[in-house]
This record gives sequence, structure tokens and C-alpha cells, in this order.
Amino acid sequence: MIGLNTAAIYILQTLGSLYLLIVLLRFILQLVRADFYNPLSQFIVRATKPLLNPLRRIIPGFGGIDLASLVLAILIQLVLMILILMLMGYGVGGFIMQLLIWSIIAVTSLFLKVFFFALIISVILSWVAPGSYNPGAQLVNQICEPLLMPFRKLLPNLGGLDLSPIFAFLALKLIDMLVINNLAAMTGMPQQLSIFL
Repeated sequence: MIGLNTAAIYILQTLGSLYLLIVLLRFILQLVRADFYNPLSQFIVRATKPLLNPLRRIIPGFGGIDLASLVLAILIQLVLMILILMLMGYGVGGFIMQLLIWSIIAVTSLFLKVFFFALIISVILSWVAPGSYNPGAQLVNQICEPLLMPFRKLLPNLGGLDLSPIFAFLALKLIDMLVINNLAAMTGMPQQLSIFL
């Protein structure tokens, strides 16, 4: 029976986290004003449409920010945490507000990780295939550009060498270490849920 629970947790976490990533990518793509005619963007839009459209009727956007997709990401994370804790044998009845806070922290952590890994992919692509017209490469560059722009303005022009990704990596890692990890510790996030950080 323990093996079945472990397998169920693994499958639930994998599939749930994958869909959560897709929903969060939808939020990020709208946040950075990425090209929605990109084939990958179209896939993300189609994959999130069934759950997002009904939620959009209730939660409107604000200032160009798609609040419905952000709320959906938090709700998916909340449901994932509840289901995983229940499969582990824990009760969640009195901890809904705590779980909601942990869900917000986990979604924020995933938000930072998306930018972190997009930066890694962007740097590698700039070495391997600079100026590539691949839809994936274009989308990654569109995600990274708003993050790199402030650092490019601050750093002097060094010819063909762009040091802005290094400073962006440092900033993302510092936010993760100083804010996300401390928030998780301050709110008493249990070790069982640290898989989401």
C-alpha cells in the first residue's frame, strides 16, 4: 500500500507540476508581452484555455496583468499540496490558510525558476545558435529580455560581451535565498512540501 501511495504522489506531483508550469508560463508570457503567434505560445494558450476561460469571467485582468492565470496557478498549487498531504496521511482541515500561503510561496519560487532556467537556455543558445529563428529560442529570449534590460542599462558596453545574465542570475538567486526560503521557514512550511521550492 505504501508503494501505491508513493507512486500516486509521484504521478500527481509530476503531472500537476507540469500543468502548473504551463499555467504559470501563460502568466509570464502575457507579463513579458511575448509573441502569442509563436507555436509554443499557441500550445500554452490551448492547454490552459479550459480552466482559464471560466475563471476569467470572475477575475478580470488588471493593468495588462492576467490575474486569472496567476490565481489559477495558485489554486493548482494549493490542490496539489492538499492532495499530496492527504496521500501522505496528513489531515489538512485546519490548515487551509497556511496551505494557501505556502502555495503562494511555491508559485513565486516556480516563477523565479522559470526565469532562471530561461536565462540558462538563453545563454547556451547565444553560444550555440546565435540569432536563431527557432520558435522556442525566440520565446526564451522574449522571456529573458525584460529581466536583462535593467542590467544592460546599468552595465557599460563591453563590445560583444554581455555580462547582464550573470547579474540577473545573482539577483534571482539572492531573491530565492533571502526571500523565498526565509518566507517558507517563517511560515513553517513542512519538509514534505519543500519539494515545491
